[in-house]
Amino acid sequence: MTILLSLNVDTLIEDVSLINFLIGVLGLFVILYLFILWRKTRQTLQETKDEKDIIEGEENRMFTFLHTLGQAIEEDHSEVKLHREIVDGLVTVVDAVGGAIYLLDSRKRYLLPSYLSENCPQLIGLPVEAREKSKLNPKAIKSAIRLSKIPADEGMLGSVLSSGVAQYVPDVKNHEAFRDAFVHFDEDISALIAPMSYGGSDIGLLIITRDRAGRAFSQNEFKLFQSLSEQSAFALGNAQIHHEANEKRKFESELRIARDVQSVLLPSSDPDIPGYRITGTNSPARIISGDYFDYIPLENGITAIVIADVTGKGVAAGLLMAMCRSALRSELLREQDPLEALSRVNKQIFADIREDMFISLALYLLNDQDGSIQMVCAGHDKAPLVRKNKDLEWIKPPGLAIGLDDGDVFSRVTKLHNVQLESGDCLLLYTDGVTEAMNPQQDEYGKERMAKAFKSAAQGGSEHIVTELSKDLKKFVNGYHQMDDITIIAIEKR
Repeated sequence: MTILLSLNVDTLIEDVSLINFLIGVLGLFVILYLFILWRKTRQTLQETKDEKDIIEGEENRMFTFLHTLGQAIEEDHSEVKLHREIVDGLVTVVDAVGGAIYLLDSRKRYLLPSYLSENCPQLIGLPVEAREKSKLNPKAIKSAIRLSKIPADEGMLGSVLSSGVAQYVPDVKNHEAFRDAFVHFDEDISALIAPMSYGGSDIGLLIITRDRAGRAFSQNEFKLFQSLSEQSAFALGNAQIHHEANEKRKFESELRIARDVQSVLLPSSDPDIPGYRITGTNSPARIISGDYFDYIPLENGITAIVIADVTGKGVAAGLLMAMCRSALRSELLREQDPLEALSRVNKQIFADIREDMFISLALYLLNDQDGSIQMVCAGHDKAPLVRKNKDLEWIKPPGLAIGLDDGDVFSRVTKLHNVQLESGDCLLLYTDGVTEAMNPQQDEYGKERMAKAFKSAAQGGSEHIVTELSKDLKKFVNGYHQMDDITIIAIEKR
């Protein structure tokens, strides 16, 4: 029994020692586990802190970008500067290598490179011959890229534009657009590409890139790029509207200046000619008039009265009007024969005029001694003449408009005509803006209505004629938009 008890005690001691050993081992495992857990927790916390720092850095760069973008719009930066700030700003925000903006041309048929950052890769495929040239001239590729026109529905850029959504292209080199044997592309890059639109209309594309050997674009960076691309498109659209508005204001200002210059070319007052009363007025359909009239004092008591209508309206017609006025004044001061003077003017104008333009003109030389008038009608409308006894005549000698022929036909067709005015007679000169003026029902004022109003007002004299005819015309038009310039001259023989 003593031996048995001794064995049990020894066994118990061995068991306790084993338990203590096991507890010790377990403790080491617990400590090791806790250590590993602590390391992981610390690492997770560090990663969380790093991620937080990254996100905060992105946010700071994003806010800086948006602030710069807002300033660029407010300060009305040039388009080139705005494009540069958008691309370089996005490259910084997303930590890319390079970027570009490609914009659609006015007809939306081609994508054109508007801005390429300094480190922007090729992005488009180039013909093999362009690569061959680059071996002799390293700048040839950059030059070829900047001069490139990419069909808006072709290639990698065209496919993204057509899709209407931003895309991540992880391997640009192996994009299906570069499988053509005639197009060379070997840049090893990835790209984020976003279509840009404003007001429902496509503007172009925004692209940023990274080398594939470096870090790939993350999902968060792609979403950030999408958001900032939308803001950039909005900024570009607004800038374009502001630019167009500024250009329109400048153009309108220039037109007003041109109108002021043109008004100097028109008579500032009616002439004082013994034996006559003359009243004239001009109302342009636009800021610049294609009509013109002139009073030119000549020798021996002769005064030239001119009325003319240049085809078309606006600036082109105004410039041609000024050219014709200058040429006719010069020729009349040199040669008082009206037919010869107009023949020379026609030769000058024909050499410089566009094929789709011409000038209808009537020239009247008034003699203040005997009431005689020499006239030449170069394709201008016939003129009504109301005699003192209220009889109405129409005067239209044959003649060809200025600028249609180099001289032979003009000289053969155009004739000199003489008219004799007696006291109380009135002659009306006008441009077709009067007879072709329309009312809201699209009816024309016409020659008959004009002649009736003229005849009714004739006994009141030249000033009364112009006033009453203008009133009748205004009443007929009834606020309808004037499509052509209107010029009226009334000549009354005292």
